[in-house]
Amino acid sequence: MNQDELKKAVAQAALDYIKPHLDDNSIIGVGTGSTANCFIDLLATIRNDFDGAVASSEATAERLKGHGIPVYDLNSSAPLDFYIDGADETNEHLELIKGGGGALTREKIVAEVSKTFICIADESKKVDILGDFPLPVEVVPMARSHVGREIVKLGGDPVYREGFTTDNGNVILDIHNMDLSRPIQVEERLNNVVGVVTNGLFARRPADVLLLGTSRGVQTITRDKS
Repeated sequence: MNQDELKKAVAQAALDYIKPHLDDNSIIGVGTGSTANCFIDLLATIRNDFDGAVASSEATAERLKGHGIPVYDLNSSAPLDFYIDGADETNEHLELIKGGGGALTREKIVAEVSKTFICIADESKKVDILGDFPLPVEVVPMARSHVGREIVKLGGDPVYREGFTTDNGNVILDIHNMDLSRPIQVEERLNNVVGVVTNGLFARRPADVLLLGTSRGVQTITRDKS
């Protein structure tokens, strides 16, 4: 299978995973990106089996609405049983790098309030150590230079993502060449830098389930919580 076929396969696996647990009151958290879009398109086929969705970006909200799926504000929605989203990288502990599309803050919020975070990805995203993919950091615009200097002190090479503004009105610095062998510690240190909104390490709150598309089919990997 090519990469597009793998994305569709893991999206279908996610739909099959959650469908038995849905009812008329279910609200589903939905992520951002090409793999999440595949899931949205499939979710539309069962739109009468659940109440609606919470979107992690304006683009996702528009795609959901285009399929006739109600989109709720997180502040007024019921608790989320599931959050389904892709990843730019994942390790064996289901710790992730996310934010290549720039929606990392809202993605992290929706993941935090969901009972089960299901990551859907193809096998090219599975790595031994995170960090080949540049780590996105969302930054308040006036703090961009300050945050960049602090990132250098932490051992990273920040690159300003020119011409991009997040849905929250902020900017992105993409960190290259940073040691992410201890992702939880790095996530916390970056978030403690004044001016950082959040960073794209999903380590403190990793995925619970990884549906990994491979040439041998979709593998279901569950995080060991012991």
